Amino acid sequence: MNKQADFLSRITAKHDDLVVLTGDLIRIPTLNPPGENYRDICAFLDRRLKASGFETELLRAIGTPGDSERYPRWNIIARRDGARPGACVHFNSHIDVVDVGEGWSVDPFGGALIDGKVYGRGACDMKGGLAASIIAAETFIEVWPDFEGAIEISGTGDEESGGYGGVAWLAERGYFSPERVQHVIIPEPLNKDRICLGHRGVWWGALETHGRIAHGSMPFLGDCAVRHMGAVIAEMEASLYPALAARQTEMPVVPEGARQSTLNINSLHGGQSEGAADFTGLPSPCVPDSARMVLDRRFLMEENLADVEGEIRDLLENLRKTRPNFRYDLREMHHVLPSMTDQKAPVVTSVASAIGAVLGRAPDYVVSPGTYDQKHIDRIGRMKNCIAYGPGILDLAHQPDEYVGVDDMIDSAKVMGLSLAHLLAGETLDDNSGPART
Repeated sequence: MNKQADFLSRITAKHDDLVVLTGDLIRIPTLNPPGENYRDICAFLDRRLKASGFETELLRAIGTPGDSERYPRWNIIARRDGARPGACVHFNSHIDVVDVGEGWSVDPFGGALIDGKVYGRGACDMKGGLAASIIAAETFIEVWPDFEGAIEISGTGDEESGGYGGVAWLAERGYFSPERVQHVIIPEPLNKDRICLGHRGVWWGALETHGRIAHGSMPFLGDCAVRHMGAVIAEMEASLYPALAARQTEMPVVPEGARQSTLNINSLHGGQSEGAADFTGLPSPCVPDSARMVLDRRFLMEENLADVEGEIRDLLENLRKTRPNFRYDLREMHHVLPSMTDQKAPVVTSVASAIGAVLGRAPDYVVSPGTYDQKHIDRIGRMKNCIAYGPGILDLAHQPDEYVGVDDMIDSAKVMGLSLAHLLAGETLDDNSGPART
C-alpha cells in the first residue's frame, strides 16, 4: 500500500475519533455574545494537541471588544515543526458559536450522533471543520513523519462578531505574516467540493434623522424624525435599491442573488424605547425627535469604497435640499474590503488536486456573500495565499438543529491531509477530477 492509500484508509478508520472529538467540542458552549467558555475550549484543544506533539500557546486578546475578566478573549495556536525547514500550513477555525434560538428538536449542546450526522450549535459552523483539520493533521504526521516545514492549528475567538478578539488581534502581532505562515486553510462550512476564494466587501453605517419633540396631540408643533426616516426609506426603494440590483460582479459569489450589490436595513428604531417585559402601562404621547437606522451594505470588487458611502450620503443630501427641516447624521461603523485569492495560488491548486483525488471531481470555485476571518489574514496579515475549505452546508449555519455530516467530515479530512502531503511532503496526488469547473 502506498502512502496516499495508507493515509486515506487511516482517516476512514478514525470515524469514531472524529465523531467523539466533534461532540466534545460542541459540548463546550462557547456562545458569542457574550463570549462564554473560550478558556475551557482552548484548554481542551491544548490537551489534545500537546498529546499529538504540538507546541501550544494560549493567548488572551486583552482590551479587544468584549474582553473582560468575566468573558476573556482566549485563543490557541498549536505548531508542529517537521524534520526540515520549509513552508508552514495553518488551519484556522473559530471557536465561538451564535445564540441557540428556538425550534430545536435535539439538545443544542449535546453533540448527538443521529443517522450519520453530529448535531449541535456550532456543529457545522465550524467545530466539525476544526475537528476534521485536527484529525487530518494528526494522521498526516503518522504517515509522513519526516515532512518538511510546519503545521499550525488555531482556535480563535469572536469570528461571529467580527474576529477582532481573535484573528485580527493575532494578525496584528505577526501570527499570520508571510514570514511565519505561507498557506492558510479556514475550514468554514462551504461544502466539501467547493473552494472559497474570498468574500464580498461590507460597509456598515449608522444613520440618525433628527426632529423636534412635542405633544402627540399637536404633532404640528413638533417635527417627526420617524417621518424623515420614512422619506429616506422611500428614496432608497425608488432609486438606490434598483441601482444596486443592476450591478453584477465577475466574482463567483454564491448564492446567485449575492452576485449583485445588496443593502440590508439591519435595525430601525424611532421614538420612545419599548417598555420592559414586565411593564404593563401605556406610552406617553410624544412626537419622536430621533430615529436611528443601521445599514449593512455588501459591495463588489468592481465597486469603490468611497462610492459606497458616497451614494448614501448623496441620497441624504438630496433630501436635505428638497425636504423641509430634514437633518441627519451618518457615520461609518466599520468596513471590510472585498478579498479574492488567485485561483492559481499554491494553496488553491493543492486543495483542488486533493479534492480530485478524494472525490474524483474538480472543485467549484466560489466567493462567500459575507465576510469571515480571511479579511484579517489578508488586510492585516498581508497573507494572500488563503482560502476557506471545510465540511458542512453553509445554509445550516445559525439554524435550529444545526448538524454536520460525518461522511463529509471524513472526506474533508482526507482532502486537508492530502493537501498537506502535497505542500509539505512533495507528494504528487492522484487527481482524477477531469476538467476544472467554474
